[in-house]
Amino acid sequence: MIPKKYKSFSEINNDLRILKLQQEIDKESLKLSYRTAKSSFYPTKLLGGFGGVAQKIFISLLANRLFKKLT
Repeated sequence: MIPKKYKSFSEINNDLRILKLQQEIDKESLKLSYRTAKSSFYPTKLLGGFGGVAQKIFISLLANRLFKKLT
């Protein structure tokens, strides 16, 4: 990478301001990703997917018992 040559202190200050803002944006993005990952591991979210599977198993067991009684 070629180093940038500055002609004045104001150019340096502008670049430093830009870098600071980029750092703040990256921190906020990381915080948001952490909150999203953390909320996806809540028990209600984990059991939400399990509920559909449990419901299907229960219905299939009920259907099997019903068919056994009919035959």
